[in-house]
Amino acid sequence: MKRTNELVIIAIATLTMIGAGCAKKKVAAAPPPPPPQPAATQQSRPAAVTPASQPRSTPAPVAAASKPAYPNAETRARIDQLLARIEDAYFDYDKHTLRADAVKALESDSTELRDILKDYPTYKLTIEGHCDERGSAEYNMQLGQARAEAAKSYLVQVGIPSDQLGLVSYGKEKPVCDAHDEGCWQKNRRIHIVAMAKQD
Repeated sequence: MKRTNELVIIAIATLTMIGAGCAKKKVAAAPPPPPPQPAATQQSRPAAVTPASQPRSTPAPVAAASKPAYPNAETRARIDQLLARIEDAYFDYDKHTLRADAVKALESDSTELRDILKDYPTYKLTIEGHCDERGSAEYNMQLGQARAEAAKSYLVQVGIPSDQLGLVSYGKEKPVCDAHDEGCWQKNRRIHIVAMAKQD
């Protein structure tokens, strides 16, 4: 009987220990869920755009006052002075190449003229090509054009933008001298530079 009681007690103790071990294992196998964390909740939602997180726009640069397309009266007067001092460039009979004296005439004050014109990119000068009375009207129109182009090529090399230099040939239509001799004809074989008229 005593032996039976001991066996029962051992069996109960063994079952208790097994039950306790299983309970611990069950608790370890299924841990309680962690408490909700505020940071995780915020991360699951799309981040709200706050003024601080918005990209800062760079303020637009203040536009510099744009220069007028047409020079004022004082600047126009200076341009007229320079053009008056840039003497007409003269050519040999039936030629359109610049002579040394023609280059010297174009060289005079053309650098200052270039510096003024760069501030007024839409302002233009016109190079007129002229011829003496000899030869046909058609031939002299072509020769006058070639003379104007030769002068333009030189002025572009000085630095005056090509698109600010217009060309026109008058051939023999606008002589500065009407006598029929070489002295007069030489004065008519020329280029002449004029400023554009003011556009209203």
